[in-house]
Amino acid sequence: MVDLAHISKKELGKLFDHSVLPKNACEREIREGCRTARAYNCAAFYSATSYWTPVVREELAGSDLLIGTGIDFPFGASPLPVKIAQMEEALRAGCNTLDLIINVGAVRDGRYDVTKAELDAFKRIAGKDALTKVILEVCFLTDEEITRVCGLIAEAGLDYAKTSTGQYEGPSMDQFLVMKKALTGTGVRLKVAGVKFPRPQNAYAFIKAGAELIGTRASGQIIDAYDQMKEIGLL
Repeated sequence: MVDLAHISKKELGKLFDHSVLPKNACEREIREGCRTARAYNCAAFYSATSYWTPVVREELAGSDLLIGTGIDFPFGASPLPVKIAQMEEALRAGCNTLDLIINVGAVRDGRYDVTKAELDAFKRIAGKDALTKVILEVCFLTDEEITRVCGLIAEAGLDYAKTSTGQYEGPSMDQFLVMKKALTGTGVRLKVAGVKFPRPQNAYAFIKAGAELIGTRASGQIIDAYDQMKEIGLL
C-alpha cells in the first residue's frame, strides 16, 4: 500500500494513468493530454483507440510514460476475434499497456466461458509485450459476479483488474473492496477509474484503500490538491 504521507509530488504522478477518451477528442487535445501526463510524471497516457497511438508516441518520445489504449472501448461486447484484432493492432502501433473491457452481458448471463476465453487470449497476445489491465465495469455487476471475474483474471495471470471505463457510473468503495478481497494474495493489482466528485478526496481514498493506479483525465487536478489534502488532515 502506498504511503501517501511520505511521497513526493513527482513520485505521486506514477500512481496515475492520464487519459483523453472523449469520442470527439481531436489531435490537439490528444497532444495536450500527453503534455499534461509528462508534466505530472504520470505512469501512462491513454487514448480511446490505437488510431491516436502514432501521435502519442511522438509526444511521449524520450519519456518513461507507457503508451496505452482500450480494447473494445467502452462497450466490450464485440466477439473475441474483433478484440484479438484490436489487441494485435494496438501492439503493432506501439502500445505497451492495454485495457481490455470484458463482455459484461456475457457475465450477467453466466457465460464465464466467454470471459475466460477473452482473458486467456489477452494474456497470450499481450502478456509478453504489454502491461495487461482488465476492466470489469463494476456498476453493472453484482458482488458475486465481480468476485468470479476477479478469480478468472488471477487464473489468467494478468497484471491488473480495473473497476471501470470511466464512461458510466464509477465504482463505490464497497465494490472496490469486493475486488480487493477477491484478489488478495494473487499478485493482481488494482486500478480505479470513474472516480466521482470531489475527485481529489475520492481518488486518495481509493489509493489508501489499496489502489495502485487511478485512471483519470483529472490527474493534474488530483495531484495539485495533494498539499491541501495534507493540510486539512485527509492524508
